[in-house]
This record gives sequence, C-alpha cells and structure tokens, in this order.
Amino acid sequence: MAEHDAQPRTYPAGVPCWIDTVQPDPDSARRFYGELLGWTFDEAMPPGAPGSYLIASLDGQDAAAIAPGRAGDAAVWNTYIAVDDADDTATEVSTAGGRVVDEPQDAGPGGRAATCRDPFGATFHLWQARDRPGTQVVNAPGAWNFSDLHTTDPRGATAFYAGLFGWVATDYPGNGDGPIMRMPGYGDHLASTVDPGIHERQAFAPAGFADAIGAIETGRPGEPAHWHVTFSVADRDASADVARRLGATVLSTTQTPWAQLALVRDPQGAEFTISQFTQPD
Repeated sequence: MAEHDAQPRTYPAGVPCWIDTVQPDPDSARRFYGELLGWTFDEAMPPGAPGSYLIASLDGQDAAAIAPGRAGDAAVWNTYIAVDDADDTATEVSTAGGRVVDEPQDAGPGGRAATCRDPFGATFHLWQARDRPGTQVVNAPGAWNFSDLHTTDPRGATAFYAGLFGWVATDYPGNGDGPIMRMPGYGDHLASTVDPGIHERQAFAPAGFADAIGAIETGRPGEPAHWHVTFSVADRDASADVARRLGATVLSTTQTPWAQLALVRDPQGAEFTISQFTQPD
C-alpha cells in the first residue's frame, strides 16, 4: 500500500481493500478508535433503515468501519478482498475447500459482499466494489497498514489463497516464519494511479516489494486462525499508552528491521497491531 493522493484509490481483484470491526457496543468502539487513531465517523445506513454501519474517516478519507455484532458475536477485525464478481468467487471458494458463511448480497450502492472461511478456519470477506472501492487512506499514522493471516497451517493456507486469488508467496529477510504474499502488477497499478513515485521510494526494498499485499504466518499457540489487522502510528509507545488509558490491553511489544510493533486487545476484545515504521539503515 502507499500514501493517498487526490484521485480515488482503486483495488485490482485479489488485493485486500477494506477493513471493518464488529463490536458488541459500537458507540464505545467509536470513542476508543476515534481517540486512539484520530478517526471521525459518519453513519452509512439511510435514515430509518435498521442497523448501523459507521464509516471511519481520517483527514476526510474513508479509513475503516464499525458495525454492531449479532447476538453472541465476539469483537473482531475483518479484512475484505477485492473481487470482480462476488458470486463467481464465492463458488470458487467452495471448490477450493473453503466455505461460504454468508452468501453474496448487495450492501447498498457501495458494492456486493460475501463472508467466507478458509479450510483452516480463518474468516475473510469478498468485496465487489461499486460506489465504494475500499479504503482511501493507508500507511499514514492512524490508517490501515496491512492485514496478515495468522493460521495453523501456513503452507496449506498459502496454497489456498494463491490458487484462489493468484497471489505469489515470496520470502524476504526479516518477514518472520511465513511468506510475504504478492499480487503481481499491484505496484504498477499504484504507480499508474494514486502513487506515481512508489517504485522510486521503495528503491531500497527487495525486488517486487511494491506488489506486497500481506503475509501468512503461524499463529500464537492457541490463537484461532484469523486475518489480523495492523495500523500505522507515528509513535508506538505513545499510542500504546493511549490504548491502555482507554481500557485496552497491550499484549506484547516487538521490533523488526522494519517497524516497532505492539499487539493490542481493545476494550471489547478485538485484537490488532500498531506499527511505527523504522526504515533500515
């Protein structure tokens, strides 16, 4: 991903494009994430319509959303992957050994969505965009950085998603125990649309890194398989202190050659990571 520019950001099929969180108490979540990440919110549901879908904005650009959970739902962050046709891709999910949890349905004029589960238990969502192409601000402090898959079977999951979306698994130094997943041509798409300087800016990075769309890694012992969301912050330690003050739990802090990280559990139980970018020497 790369910095937002003036024209709308679009996502080729196979690229993660949107995130939202399901929360038992959306109003409490709005206060927590609003203060932690600097978001403001607008209700996407028409007046009088049942339910709620709060679009979070950062500097006037769509950043994420908060939705109320159904009875018994745990708080969780969700990742959506862009597709050209949600119905066709949902069929392919079943053929590849996954499961369609919620069949494709229209989400108003914004697009068409489906909820799926991979063969190892991780839930992911399909998004066929219409009026709402996806997140419009990324990698800036307070914005979505990327989503990684935490799974019990990285090898099997890699094969599943590569077959479904055309991702290419690439091992880069310092990327942990699983591969970085790349969508070939995504860097060129960014260069020709919202980020013309991406290749020059990433000249220090390994070949093909501009195509990176996430990673697959082994989850912690006892951790359910899930797509895990990371947000960029300007200062990891300061943001971790804010999260604690707002009632969250900082589960761990780590450092990689690329970033200072903190794993956080929000007050209602949804886990996410905050990341302060640190460019290698």
